[in-house]
Parts: sequence; structure tokens; C-alpha cells
Amino acid sequence: MSEFVEKNGLKVADVLARFIDEKVLPGTGVDINDFWAGFSDIVHVYDPKNRALLARREDLQSQIDNWHVQRKGQPHDGAAYAEFLRDIGYLLPEGPDFSIDTDNVDPEIAIIAGPQLVVPITNARYALNAVNARWGSLYDALYGTDALGDVPKGKGFDPIRGARVIAKARAHLDAAVPLAGGSWADISSIRVDGEILLVDGKMGETGLSDPLQFVGSNNDNNLKILLKKNQLHIEICIDPDSDVGKIDPAGISDLRLEAAVSAIMDCEDSVATVDAEEKVQAYGNWLGLMKGDLEEEVAKSGRTTIRKMNANKCYEKPGGGGLELKARALMLVRNVGHLMTNPAILDHDGAEVGEGLMDAMVTTLIALHDLQKTGAPRNSQAGSIYVVKPKMHSPEEVQFANDLFGAVETVLGLAQNTVKLGIMDEERRTSANLKECIRAAKSRVAFINTGFLDRTGDEIHTSMEAGPMVRKGEMPNTAWIKSYEDRNVDIGLACGLQGRAQIGKGMWTAPDLMADMLAQKISHPKAGANCAWVPSPTAATLHATHYHLVDVKERQSEIAAGGARGTLADLLTIPVDNAADWSAKDINAEIENNAQGILGYVVRWIDQGVGCSKVPDIHDVDLMEDRATCRISSQALANWLLHKVVSRQQVLVAMKKMAAVVDHQNAGDPLYRPMSPSFDTIAFKAACDLVFEGRVQPSGYTEPVLHARRLELKTLG
Repeated sequence: MSEFVEKNGLKVADVLARFIDEKVLPGTGVDINDFWAGFSDIVHVYDPKNRALLARREDLQSQIDNWHVQRKGQPHDGAAYAEFLRDIGYLLPEGPDFSIDTDNVDPEIAIIAGPQLVVPITNARYALNAVNARWGSLYDALYGTDALGDVPKGKGFDPIRGARVIAKARAHLDAAVPLAGGSWADISSIRVDGEILLVDGKMGETGLSDPLQFVGSNNDNNLKILLKKNQLHIEICIDPDSDVGKIDPAGISDLRLEAAVSAIMDCEDSVATVDAEEKVQAYGNWLGLMKGDLEEEVAKSGRTTIRKMNANKCYEKPGGGGLELKARALMLVRNVGHLMTNPAILDHDGAEVGEGLMDAMVTTLIALHDLQKTGAPRNSQAGSIYVVKPKMHSPEEVQFANDLFGAVETVLGLAQNTVKLGIMDEERRTSANLKECIRAAKSRVAFINTGFLDRTGDEIHTSMEAGPMVRKGEMPNTAWIKSYEDRNVDIGLACGLQGRAQIGKGMWTAPDLMADMLAQKISHPKAGANCAWVPSPTAATLHATHYHLVDVKERQSEIAAGGARGTLADLLTIPVDNAADWSAKDINAEIENNAQGILGYVVRWIDQGVGCSKVPDIHDVDLMEDRATCRISSQALANWLLHKVVSRQQVLVAMKKMAAVVDHQNAGDPLYRPMSPSFDTIAFKAACDLVFEGRVQPSGYTEPVLHARRLELKTLG
């Protein structure tokens, strides 16, 4: 148990209080007494409001449940359902058209379309990798993954595979920065002649089809050529003495792409922070990133290196003069939602304080270190702080967040609207009222994003009583999800986000299936998304090629001119199935698939505090799992239990069977605690709780169960 100290009516865990007083506040210009007095005032004003918003969620859910129960066995009446949702205040009236007026927004948010990483802030190495993923090697990404259709075999450099990489990269250059004549595949030399880039080869000497795409060069060591497409940079590296350069007629050793334009440092779904010590770990890494001094010792192949944030890249412009480019992703920080409290801080009544209030105050305070830099490279050149706020359920909850950050700014002496908000459109009530959600923070909005994983979990929970839901694999083909994805873009554009904010798309969850990602994820920029989530720096580099091929700004203009697409009626279409044509084999496969995903994720969350895992599925395909994916699986099984598609005994048998599978999949992990054959571990109990108690979890969230069970484990030691 933590020791507590008194801070203006708050009881603060000593480890957190010392961290803030000794490591965070110095250098911010914020007086220690003013900080704690202001924090205390915010807690005692906003915590009751937060609790009232959560009570409103429960009241609405109860009314929706009762509506479905009363009509059980009757055909669903979509019009009557929508009218009912209006009557209870779930659906709100739409006000007049408007445009957001967010200002002081960095180009990575407003102008540059590109990949976005989401990374657990508690892992310093991952966080640094994400920051430094602003630039990535296309050659490495193609060579080391299945992007070419297969994976490399053996160790050492394979010249045949290297030649395939070169051919693939040359083909991309032909598409993104074509030559005035001939193909990049046929060049034998490349040089800079004053303001012009010239190449020679089978076609004879020629230049770029658009000479303005040549924007710089660097000849400090080997020659580097800087090109530009759709606001993203491409660096051609020439080193004829390298392994790759030796087999390339022009001596080109690599193509480096501007890749992860922005990165979300996540304090939410991808971490496990249940007490003061774990919150300090998260806040400490955010502090290192904002100060610019975060470092991590990394051991690889018998060598130890110190990983830190990359320095900027420098070039000479074609017409003379210097050009400096950022070598780090613009960082946003994702706070937790409104639901959870944390034992790190207690209010004057001894109750745990809302964790969202803690995150708002502490992550903003930490970001002052970036805003006050003078010499070192800053994260935000525009002087803004970017906070992604997840799991908000309505305009009133967005208004609450807007007001909360206004209060935080006042305490910290910041200009109003310094903090920019990212609204995660991942709850059904937010999707249905998205325009008004944006209006509630129209001077702060810098980001809206479809979080289709959490959104699916909320879709199931909200309509839990309506009937058995379709199988998980069928959910992407339902009417509501297409309307949801289209409306997010349409409403965002109608509210003036183009040129001021990001409109994002969700995660590619299979980190090892890069060929599939290259084939499929181009749909996101084509859909008008100027950012989309990827699971790794390598994936960011590959996904960047999509933004070379699609001009998102132009695509957004085309979409806006075409008018609104998805309808509210489609959005409210409940994805139920009568289950009549499901075979026993199909049902059992679905149970085991969901059970395996839950167990594979939960066992690491509970036992090791790992909030985001690459978890092998039932077919041993690695998938990125976080609380959002766990929410879907647990709610899907809870729904089928409620409607007697499956029995409790069937699910328990599957959970035990899959626990043994997960144990086998983790046999090589020395820190792993097997769940079988006893099935009495805290992790196994937590996984069962998520399913068997899933019906009564608030909004179907996994956090209450996971937090309680991990705290139980930590208490037992």
C-alpha cells in the first residue's frame, strides 16, 4: 500500500507527490503551492460532474435495455427505435452548420497526411522507436517482412532478395516521383547540377517529370537526394560500397521515407497502470519525451547501445540555403477516459480520484517543458499540447473535457485552447451525435478518429438485449460500420477539419502481415483519412507509400463535394442474427476463438502489466491485442450467453481448453505463469470474469475487472 501525503485537501501517494514536486514542477515556472491548490479545486469541482456523467450513461443504458426486453420477439422497428432514442436524450438535435476554429496547429496535424503510431508510454524503448519512426528505411521494410510475398530465409544478406527489393522500390519511385523520360529501374547514375536533379541510364540523361519534387541534397558523407510527394519526403541514399549499393547500377543503397508523421503516446488502452507506481512510470516517460532527454539502454546481438531521440536532418536547398527537417514524430498523449479512478490520489472524503482528472493535470503540466524550450528541438513548433481523449459518450462529455482542460490551463498559466483535443469516435452515442460532439470543443479539436474496435464493443453492449449478435468476423460487413466510417469523414469535413485537424482511421492489427496491409490499407487515405494507425515503425514506412499514391487533400475535397454518405438509420441498424443457420461447429469455433484472444491478452495484462501484446490467435497468427479487442471478444461471448446461443458450461470448457493452448504459446517466456491445469490463477479468473460478468460491466469495458484483478495480484505479491 502506498504512503500518502496531504496536498491541499488531497491525499497523494508519496511516490507520485515526490515525482511531481521534484521532477516535474522544476523548470515549468509553476509554483508548487499554486499547482496543488489548483489541482485540489479541479478535483472537487469536476469529480462530482464526472460521476454524474457516468450515472447518465447507466441510466440511458437501462432504458435501452428495457425497450428491447419489452419488445422481445417482435420485429425491430427502426423508426420507432430512433424516436425512442430522441425521447430519452440519447439522440440530440443537431444545431446549425459550423466550422471549427482551432488555431496554432502544427503542420503534422493540419497539412501533412501520413501514418500514425500508437505506443504504450510505459515502455521507453517502444516510445523512442515511435518518436524516431518519422523516417524509416523502405529497403529494410521490404527486405525484412512479407511485403514481397515471402519472408527472408537464413541470416546474412541475400543479393537475390536485395535485387527484388530494389526493383520494388524503383517501381514505387516511378509512381511517386516519375522521371521525365524512362524508368528509375534503368538509371545508372544520379547527380545534382545546380538546381536540377539529373539521372542517366538506358534512356539517356533526364530529370524529374516535375522538377519541383527535388527539394534538397546532402553530401556530408555519401550523397543523399531529397524528394517530396504530397508533403512527405523521400530520401535517396547513395553508397556504392554498401552491400545493396554494390548490386545497384546507380549505387543507391536505400530509400528512406518520411513515415510516422505523428505518434500517440498512450496512457490508456495499451498500458496497465493501476496504482501510483505504474502511473509514475507512464508520466516519467512522458516527461523524458517532453524534455527531450529520454534514453534507454538496448542490448542486441551482444552489443549495448543507448537509444535516444533523433536529431533533425539537414540539407541544402536546390537554389542554395539550408533546409532542416524534423526527424521525430509529432507526439500526442492519450489520456484515459472518464470511467476509472485510481488509488494514487484520494479526495477530501477518502474516495479515489477520477484517473482522467489526474491525466489531464499531470500530462499537461509535463508538456510545459516542451513549450518552454528555447534551444533544443520542440515537439510542437506551434506551441500547442495535443491530448487524445478516448471513450467519451456524448456532446456533454466532450464539453466536460473541454471545460476541464480550460480549468487546467488556468491553473498552469496557459492561454486558453493551448491544449488541443483529439476526439475518439469509438462509442455509439458519440457516433450518433458526432457533429455536436465536435461543436462542444470547436476551438480545441485537432483530431477525430474511428476506433472501430472499441466501437464494436460498444455496439454489442448497447444493444445487448436486442438479440444474438453476428459472429465477430461478420461485423465488418454490417450496415452500421460502413455508415460509421463514412459519417466520421463526412461530418469531420462538414465541420471544417480539413486543413486544421486530423481525420483518422483505425489500427492494422496483424503486424506480421505486411503484404496484406499494403494491399488493403490504401483504402484509408482513399477514404479521406489524413492519418491512420499502424502497429510498428516498419508498418509506418510501408504505409507511407500509400500517401505518396493518394493525395488526401484532393480526396477530401472530392468527398466533400459528393455530399453526405452514411445515414443515421444505417448507423442505428443493430447487427443481430437469429443464429438459426449456425452449426454447432461454427458456434464452438467462435467460442474458442474469442476465449483464446481474451486469455492470451489478459494473462500478460494481469501477471506482467503488459497492456498491449502481440498475441497468437487460435491459428497462431500474431495479432495486436489491447483492451479494445478484449472488449469485443468478452462482449460477444456475454451476448451469446445472455441469448442462450451458448451455455456457461460450453464457455468454461472452451476457456480451460484455450488456457492450455495459451500456456503452450507462451512456453518460452520465463516470466509466464501457466493457467492450466489448476485454472485457479488470478489471470484465469479475470478472463472468466470478463465473460461471465460481461453483461453488467459499465459499457462493456474491461478496465474494472482488469484493474481489480491486477491490484489483487500486486497485493498478494
